Amino acid sequence: MDFVDVVWEKSPFSGGHDNCVEFGVVGAFIAVRDSKRPEQTPLVYTRDEIRAMVQGAKAGAFDHLV
Repeated sequence: MDFVDVVWEKSPFSGGHDNCVEFGVVGAFIAVRDSKRPEQTPLVYTRDEIRAMVQGAKAGAFDHLV
């Protein structure tokens, strides 16, 4: 998978720092990377997998982690 032309996005809640998770579209997939380590190979998920994670976060499924 080629990540060269990916437009990476991060949450506006990151405060503009390089300590955030970034997301980018790669064809039919969503790539996820650590903004502190952009040289590492990103993790790649389907849109359904990302959707499930976002829905879980909105529902509070991960609140115990923060």
